[in-house]
Amino acid sequence: FKIWVGGPPCPSPVRLTTAACPQVDGMLESWIWQMVAALTSQLAQPVNVGLVDWISLAHRHYAVAVRNTRRVGQEVASLLHWLEESVHFSRSNVHLIGYSLGAHVSGFAGSSINGKPKIGRITGLDPAGPLFEGASPRDRLSSDDADFVDAIHTFTREHMGLSVGIKQPVAHYDFYPNGGAFQPGCHFLELYKHIAEHGLNAIPQTIKCAHERSVHLFIDSLCHEDLQSTGYHCRDMDRFSQGLCLSCRRGHCNTLGYHIRREPPGKSKMLFLVTRAQSPFKVYHYQFKVQFISQIQKPVEPTFTMSLLGTKEEMKKVPITLGEGITSNKTHSFLITLDMDIGELIRIKFKWENSAVWANIWNTVQTIMPWGIQPHHSGLVLKTIRVKAGETQQRMTFCPENMDDLQLHPTQEKVFVKCEVSAKKTKRKLT
Repeated sequence: FKIWVGGPPCPSPVRLTTAACPQVDGMLESWIWQMVAALTSQLAQPVNVGLVDWISLAHRHYAVAVRNTRRVGQEVASLLHWLEESVHFSRSNVHLIGYSLGAHVSGFAGSSINGKPKIGRITGLDPAGPLFEGASPRDRLSSDDADFVDAIHTFTREHMGLSVGIKQPVAHYDFYPNGGAFQPGCHFLELYKHIAEHGLNAIPQTIKCAHERSVHLFIDSLCHEDLQSTGYHCRDMDRFSQGLCLSCRRGHCNTLGYHIRREPPGKSKMLFLVTRAQSPFKVYHYQFKVQFISQIQKPVEPTFTMSLLGTKEEMKKVPITLGEGITSNKTHSFLITLDMDIGELIRIKFKWENSAVWANIWNTVQTIMPWGIQPHHSGLVLKTIRVKAGETQQRMTFCPENMDDLQLHPTQEKVFVKCEVSAKKTKRKLT
């Protein structure tokens, strides 16, 4: 069941959405009703959902709207006090969900309420950046405002030194989907599509796409309980793109959205993940470590693909981006994401995809710089492929199926199967 703010209160958990971005015509955004429907229909336990309607104070010059966030937050705190006094309601059952400026409204509500305990939880959905970036914790949403605070950052790309969403961590767990700067499906290449749908409002709609993605990621976590997205603690997106941050040890990973594990860490954690361009947004993260042996002195930059066979599905021709040229006896680490659950990985087909032109250049190099008496030692040698699955934390090692032919040449494909690697010798597992 549900109630609206101002209606007859009930002493069960309350979710208050503090919307901050009304449409130009003054109407509430359509996502608000999607959020309410998800909260009232997808949860096992019934909740009361209240809507904080502050359109008249938000639909102002931005600097004025920013000043009004504190005022609205104080009003929300007063409402919660009234609930406590009227029906012995516990503030620890309150979950404030705020989008953009509404995220800071939620923070001010949490910091304005007197006494203990704190509000149970605040979720900030791409908290607004301008005039809040770099502000002290008491002047914005912060981890001090509730027992547990989580935030999803989806539009932190800077323009003239400002970003729509705040870049700095503001919560116990701060999620940065796709790095947080921009979101798939929201690129300005989509502008023509938006012009057809929205006419003169196409540019605002294109910009809003990434900012509002935080909302839809949260709604998605409610509507697809069996497809929860996982974020992983990392220093930045560059390291995450190398697959170096897929650990779940000591709270280093958590679930994005409503079903997050409420385990406040010692200090704020920044979590990264990749998502799809549409719902369901979940992908499956894998770290691959590939060791090459190259007999060319200068780095080479070939193009590779992999076909991955699992116990459930097969993904063909997955592109690989190494980020740097191949040099002799170097291990390359990179991140691969899959839109579907292929099950446990059991076989890898690794293909050198370069064109015939590259193959001709390769053959010319071999002619000018012969590799020795045996011409078959002319390609790249791919010794092992090590894999870690982020979602299952499983580690696997794959070795060449044919140990008598280890050379990989342009346009060729090699098959790798699970193996056990020891210091002395390599053995394929019998499967």
